[in-house]
Amino acid sequence: MLRDRGVEFRYREYREEPLSESEIRSVLAKLGVQASDVLRRRDKAFRELGLTGKEANARLVALMARHPTLLERPIGVIGTRAALGRPLENLLSLLA
Repeated sequence: MLRDRGVEFRYREYREEPLSESEIRSVLAKLGVQASDVLRRRDKAFRELGLTGKEANARLVALMARHPTLLERPIGVIGTRAALGRPLENLLSLLA
């Protein structure tokens, strides 16, 4: 979709190059949300870790850094703005 519009971007494979805790905090700030808002509750790690989604933000960020599948994706970031790509069309808001 972005390529169709001639938008250059860098795709980051989240399992091979997971976000650090500081990167996750930065993305959350740009999205204007808490970690629980982008927590994948149907993820295997969510169940295995016994999470409820009510954990403290700092704990969830740390867990997302160690278990990157817990973080909803894709997330597009341009400068100081970010958008959750669910649905993918949300990423287009970054181009405006």
